[in-house]
Amino acid sequence: MNVKQRTLKAPVSVSGVGLHTGASVTLTFKPAPENHGYKFQRIDLPGNPIIDADVDNVVDTSRGTTLEQNGGRISTIEHVLAALVGSEVDNVLIEVDGPEAPIMDGSSIQFIESFEKVGYEDQRADREYFHINQNIHYAEADRKVEMIAMPADDYRLTVMVDYNSPVLGTQHANISHISEFRSEISSCRTFVFLHELELLLKHGLIKGGDLNNAIVIVDREVNDDELTHLAKLFNREKIAVAREGVLNNISLRHQNEPARHKLLDVIGDLALAGMPLKAHIMAARPGHAANVAFARKIKAMIKKERRGKSIPLYNTNAKPVYDVNEIMARLPHRPPFLLVDKILEISSNHVVGVKNVTMNEPFFVGHFPGSPVMPGVLQVEALAQNGGILVLNTVPDPENYLTYFMKIESVRFKEKVLPGDTLVLRCDLTAPIRRGICQMKGVVIVGDKVVTEAEMMAQIVRKPNV
Repeated sequence: MNVKQRTLKAPVSVSGVGLHTGASVTLTFKPAPENHGYKFQRIDLPGNPIIDADVDNVVDTSRGTTLEQNGGRISTIEHVLAALVGSEVDNVLIEVDGPEAPIMDGSSIQFIESFEKVGYEDQRADREYFHINQNIHYAEADRKVEMIAMPADDYRLTVMVDYNSPVLGTQHANISHISEFRSEISSCRTFVFLHELELLLKHGLIKGGDLNNAIVIVDREVNDDELTHLAKLFNREKIAVAREGVLNNISLRHQNEPARHKLLDVIGDLALAGMPLKAHIMAARPGHAANVAFARKIKAMIKKERRGKSIPLYNTNAKPVYDVNEIMARLPHRPPFLLVDKILEISSNHVVGVKNVTMNEPFFVGHFPGSPVMPGVLQVEALAQNGGILVLNTVPDPENYLTYFMKIESVRFKEKVLPGDTLVLRCDLTAPIRRGICQMKGVVIVGDKVVTEAEMMAQIVRKPNV
């Protein structure tokens, strides 16, 4: 049974302060249509810019994950995204009136509780998962970071942290299905070592930091004067070091809460890959920079698979709509410069043609004769001729018109074309034809690969003296 996409039943807001800016901020989660995904909107900025939760928009990972797009920026978004993924919400618009998501208690639980107040709504479209079908690996040898995504039927995660700290030690955390996120992971708070905290405070950072929204791990001896100073900074009467080696005697929600929070961060950052995952993610010593780099590798795999799915397969032996004689009745080109052998499909907005490349092509005599490769410019010319058939098909007497190309741009040559290859030439209109001018996108396909693509503009004119 296919799982349906889902959104929230109604808008819901949460308010708090940003961890690093200290600014008061409100997030409003709004229901969104199918296939919308996660988007932030800075409603406090001119134009209310929208920022897609996409790994391509990441601009900083130094103290959390920051996105920027369309002149808007939003920081510390990983806990928000983890809450959405962990709640299996697919589509939501997140309005925000400040530059940073609120830190709340340092976990994702308060976001999830706000979702549960309004409830969830299933949508008509099926949820599309990206199934990892081969291992994807990422490593940073200098920081001993290693991450791997392996094939699995569910979204499973295993995280190990080891900071050479006698207090923290080596910790592991795991979930076997994303449905476990709510109970096992969502309430786990962010953590910081005391020496890091002191450095951040010295530089005027974590202005919204509080001992209620972060676990402070004491990784060195501290005296009473230092504790008094920290108490003053955090507006506390007294601060102590608990038995577990954390400040303020707070109780850990889980013995391995730091490792569980790192798992939370991994989920939030990997949401930026753009699709729900079916995979087993294993991560050793992850951090935001590594998570984002890993998300980029996963997104690249998604794009590669989508390209493969989007390339149609054509039966080049099928009976053509136009054979070579019918093509010559429409085009003024003749051998050896006629570069379309037949037309397989034609409609009001697209055309599919075929060019068989043989060793007998005249250009192979002089173009790398020892290692024959079809010139890229001739591939573009084949596309142009193919597109010409489409344009000329809009007039009742195509034999009385000529097609002149006015512009060819965004040309990309991706693979070599060799003798024996069969080129499938596809051109699609990108705008309606007006006053005899057309714009189209063309691709050259060999087998299941796009080898060349280009954007073209052409005009048809009546032949002189006709």
